[in-house]
Amino acid sequence: MNKGILARLLISLIVIGWAFISLFPIKDRPFAEVLLQKATADKSEFGQLMETAKKKVASKESPSLFLALNELADKNNVDLSKFFPSINLADIKNVTKKNEILLKYLLQQSQGKIKLGLDLRGGVSFTLKINEEAFTKQKDTFYREQQLSKAISIIEKRINGLGVAEPLIRARGNSQIEVQLPGISTQENPHALASLQKPAKLTFHKVHRTLYPKSTPTSEQPAGFVPMDLEITDPHSGQIHFSQLFIKKIPEMTGAMVKEAFVSQSQYGAYEIGLHLTDSGAKRFEEITKSIVDENNEPPFSNMEEANPAKKGRLAIVLDGKLYSAPRVNDVIGGGRAVITGDFTQREALELANVLNNPLEFELKLEEMNEVGPSLADDARLAAIRSTIVGSALVVLFMVGYYLSAGIIAVIALVANIIIILGVQAGIQSTLTFPGVAALVLTIGMAVDANILIYERIREEMKTGKNLKSALLAGFHKAFATILDANLTTLLAGVILIYLGTGAIKGFGVTLSIGIGATMFCSLILSRALLELCVNKNLIKNPFRFSIFKESNIDFMKYGKPAFILTWVIVFAGFVGLYFQRNHIYSIDFTGGDEISIKYQQKLPLQDIYNTASKYHLGEVLPSYQTNVTGTTTGEILKIQTELQKGRLVFDALSQSFPQSGLEIVGENTIGASVSNSLKLNALLSIATAILGIMIYVAFRFEFGFGIGAIVSTVHDILMSIGIYVLLGGQFSAPMVAAILMIIGYSINDTIVVFDRIREELSLNATASLKTIINISINKTLSRTILTSLTTLLAALALYLFGAGIVKDFSLVFIIGIVTGTFSSIFVASPIFYWWHRGDRKHIEQKKLSGNKEQIRSPIR
Repeated sequence: MNKGILARLLISLIVIGWAFISLFPIKDRPFAEVLLQKATADKSEFGQLMETAKKKVASKESPSLFLALNELADKNNVDLSKFFPSINLADIKNVTKKNEILLKYLLQQSQGKIKLGLDLRGGVSFTLKINEEAFTKQKDTFYREQQLSKAISIIEKRINGLGVAEPLIRARGNSQIEVQLPGISTQENPHALASLQKPAKLTFHKVHRTLYPKSTPTSEQPAGFVPMDLEITDPHSGQIHFSQLFIKKIPEMTGAMVKEAFVSQSQYGAYEIGLHLTDSGAKRFEEITKSIVDENNEPPFSNMEEANPAKKGRLAIVLDGKLYSAPRVNDVIGGGRAVITGDFTQREALELANVLNNPLEFELKLEEMNEVGPSLADDARLAAIRSTIVGSALVVLFMVGYYLSAGIIAVIALVANIIIILGVQAGIQSTLTFPGVAALVLTIGMAVDANILIYERIREEMKTGKNLKSALLAGFHKAFATILDANLTTLLAGVILIYLGTGAIKGFGVTLSIGIGATMFCSLILSRALLELCVNKNLIKNPFRFSIFKESNIDFMKYGKPAFILTWVIVFAGFVGLYFQRNHIYSIDFTGGDEISIKYQQKLPLQDIYNTASKYHLGEVLPSYQTNVTGTTTGEILKIQTELQKGRLVFDALSQSFPQSGLEIVGENTIGASVSNSLKLNALLSIATAILGIMIYVAFRFEFGFGIGAIVSTVHDILMSIGIYVLLGGQFSAPMVAAILMIIGYSINDTIVVFDRIREELSLNATASLKTIINISINKTLSRTILTSLTTLLAALALYLFGAGIVKDFSLVFIIGIVTGTFSSIFVASPIFYWWHRGDRKHIEQKKLSGNKEQIRSPIR
């Protein structure tokens, strides 16, 4: 076997093998099953503990087995790690902390590698904004980031109390926090949002001087005090241990009296925390510290002071129920300024300063909420599975039917492609959302594009008289640059979606970007190795003998001007439609508001919904019925868009007015005005960045005239797709932005196939006119243009027919984009390139075309 083939096969096997292993376990396993499997010591005792925990869950004393075990272990002071000797947690001394880490690790072990988003598993997500007043204490960006990090930590602690299995808490921008809570609903947990929004209480408490929880029997615990853990980091070893203190229940003062906290360094270089207090805070702080110092000087503490200076009184700092510090009070502190000293690292000093500044001093503002009920999530999963199966089946049938044995190799590469995409997503712990599934289906359609480019090039080489082996090598060699350029420009759109998109749109970008990398690997490495192996072993004779396309000699440039005028007339008609529908073309993504998804037993006329909203003065509503092909509940779902914070009011009014309809909310989405404004800005920025990036790339890789042609055709495709979509009754939404970016990537992908051939023909035909060169190039790439559009169209069509919600809207826009992109690559991009150079090859002379060392020197027009 040829060494090159063997190397490619080995690399492919290693990559596919790693991806395949990364997928397991695919599904979640019951948490109880994993616990019993991993517990190898004292099984009888652990079994009893599990039974008690299950009873707590059954009686609804605890929301989950995770929380029930944690509560039981904490209440009975049980070290759960003794049941799991194979898990080494010996370096963690605090039992409570050890149990929490252990249970989180075991919960993670029970979860499947493919993580599903809320739209596929159900749940609720919030975007919360920190009040800007909380940041007035520190204007510096670094401190803002630290405070945001502290706010996330506080919210995470609150969510742990809800018993959510796999929450996601992360920063969005520099003042927002995104929270995802899978598996819960606001109906069953109505106080979940309120508990996350509430301000964090910062308080100062006295600490008991002589008694400590560990050494004090329960019967002798001091009245009015509660035990709390203080986390301490050893400055030398870096190890964390805990000290328990008795904290006075009633606080001495609150954080409202702290004006500002900041980190500074003493004259000896040690880190310390400076405090500026309000006028009332300064007076109260002086009173507190004086009372502590007075106690220091009174017997028996004065005698203890002489024997042990460490027995001075302490003042505990507690934020949101957690003890963060308990510095000793040496002197009476007056004047509104104080300094907390200690053996702090810079990180510890910053953390304590952030606690004192309290980023959650004010209630968090709800900017966005999205809730997906279990039935809607089930429907989404079924739609995702069905659209993937149908899309894959259509592409597979086409490839095998058209390319025979070579088509089977393309299908093998396609299966490997899917495994690699899912394996990488599992490896990086990326969440798979419904838009992510849409990206996967589209990747399936676009993945075979590379194979089509290669196969059609091989077919072309064979027509020149080359045998299959020589044609194969030439085909891969000549198609490489086209595949590289086409995929890199689409990758640019995917990267923009990742960096500028949010939520599900970001998930789409992640899957798309991974898919492009996997596609290039499978087409250029795996497909080539399999095809060369089959050709060398004489397993494939002539898989390219069948073709529905004959050699054409159409004068496309003759139709360039009328086609150009016609399409821009359609664009103008679209803008007229935009004008007349301007008050209804924006979804809540861009206007802000609520959207509720409702299932029903009896369908309501739209006019009744309008009348009800008007009767109860609930503002503007926009109802619509959406067909759910794979629905397990009903064939249609009623979606109603309302003004902000009026979604539930509209639902209640409809339920009260039409009780016979059996209305039930299965999904809810809320977007605040600031989020919608941010989406508008990101949408414009994303599209502008993509267009600029593509123009620069094409101009760099080809020539500036090609860049102009590519951009004009891309803008044409965007405007035409938007116009047709709006004329069909569609609305602008965040998924539509993703679809437009996909159109940009796909349009340039198609255009580059033609441009790459023009570049090649300019080099090969030194005496032909520019018009002739363009016509030859379009005719030679016509089969590839149509075939690649067809496979992607099949995948997009499957998404439209079997998708749901935002995916259906996305696929419709993309279907329009595929048609307009195919048209523009022939009738817009090439004529613009021709007109830019005024039909004269002299304008391209002396320009070194990227990827080709030959110069073009010809006076022929």
